[in-house]
Amino acid sequence: MNFSKQIFIVVLIILTFGCNSKSKNFDKTSKPNQDAKVFEKKELNQAPKKENDKFTLTDDNVIDFLFEYEKNNKENHVRIHTTFGNIDILLYANTPYHRSNFIYLTKKKYFDGTQFYRVINNFIIQGGNSDDKKTANKRAAIGRYLLPTDTNRGFTHERGVISMPSGEIDNPYKLASPFEFFIIQQDRGSHFLDGDYTVFGKVISGMDVVDKIAAVKTDEADWPLHNVYIRKAEIIN
Repeated sequence: MNFSKQIFIVVLIILTFGCNSKSKNFDKTSKPNQDAKVFEKKELNQAPKKENDKFTLTDDNVIDFLFEYEKNNKENHVRIHTTFGNIDILLYANTPYHRSNFIYLTKKKYFDGTQFYRVINNFIIQGGNSDDKKTANKRAAIGRYLLPTDTNRGFTHERGVISMPSGEIDNPYKLASPFEFFIIQQDRGSHFLDGDYTVFGKVISGMDVVDKIAAVKTDEADWPLHNVYIRKAEIIN
């Protein structure tokens, strides 16, 4: 084989493999809480898809999606089955994005198998997370997004209300972490949280269960020494 033919073959191989490879150099200036998968699915920035279509929620599409989802999913009662008993929650209609987000995650069975992973007696119990990889996988399948606070509805952090914590990223506006929630257990309430976190429901049955969970022994990070599981969450009438 002569030298010029060898050069031609090398160039042909480079062009072939070069055209078939896709660059994955994502824009470093994008929002820090967006997953790389978002950039591979440009259709996510279009109108929200039907629920049975596969897609992931992002900061760009979550409000449009929940706006549409709320219209056809008006349920507002959820029962949380725990290892200590059941907690029934009424979700407020006038916090529509947080209510519909919680209903959506309940119907997606996200909460099933998660834990009350942060417990502080005479303050709060916080659930919706886990050290199990399955929880991380479920989050990845649903999407990566935050919700804006909705604090001007007249609700305060009194005993028994359910509220949404802010994300742990650089988050000066305390945007809400949608996969987690906390229930105020303190008798006199925790009103120093008012104005920063969104109250979107209240316990209507099972505060004795909340008190039992709040009383468990925890480690230095407020994680119960014996895991307190949310066996499942379900819509009730």
